[in-house]
Amino acid sequence: MQKVFFASDFHLGIDGHLPARERERQVVRWLEAVAPEAQAIYLVGDLFEFWFEYSTVIPKGFSRFLGKLAELRDGGLPIYAFIGNHDLWMFGYFEQELGIPVYRQPLQITLEGKRFFIAHGDGLGPDDRGYKMLKKVFHHPASQWLFRWLHPDVGTRLAAYSSEQSRQAMPAEERYWLGEEREWLVQYAHRKIDQGIEPDFFVFGHRHLPIDWRLKNGHSRYINLGEWLYACSYAEFDGEQMTLKFFERSGQAIQNWP
Repeated sequence: MQKVFFASDFHLGIDGHLPARERERQVVRWLEAVAPEAQAIYLVGDLFEFWFEYSTVIPKGFSRFLGKLAELRDGGLPIYAFIGNHDLWMFGYFEQELGIPVYRQPLQITLEGKRFFIAHGDGLGPDDRGYKMLKKVFHHPASQWLFRWLHPDVGTRLAAYSSEQSRQAMPAEERYWLGEEREWLVQYAHRKIDQGIEPDFFVFGHRHLPIDWRLKNGHSRYINLGEWLYACSYAEFDGEQMTLKFFERSGQAIQNWP
């Protein structure tokens, strides 16, 4: 089979190891590099640092990225997208203009006999009640209606300020592996296993760490795709093996098995 690729957390629109526009070009280079051998591409949330679709307006920029997605879709390559916590306000542009389905809930699929459970990862797992409540507010139609009445310049600045405050408030320890007992997406996957949901691969983004962790049932693996602000990591499934890789960067995944 051709390969299936997974990536998340591009956070297009802000600087990282490269200035924002050059990082966008890098993501486009990655899409160009994997497309010839791709059966499908899954983009698992937080593609943008901020995204809000007004009735007739989308955020400025991202023309290279959106153009490349359109080109690949027009060429027949299946691409699937998930909302993240930074780009949850997608209301149809990707589906209507690009022909890319957008998923708002976890997706369970089978590829070449292997079972996948795919989700961005925000709001999953135990605790973090504050964010879970805030997520409900952001998803509420009334909140979206009110935000739509803000001028786009005001709304974008407000979102940028909120995002920066959120990054600064992140505890320093959460930038590193916390251990199996404290990694909330590992705990979420273990809870799903207890409920009888045992895919071969749990695939998440959001955590910003490339992780390949064999879970307690000895069979399922938790794959976190990492991010593209610095690591530029992604996953490749060749029909049998799932491997974390790095594009134009060197890196190593956190893992507990050879």
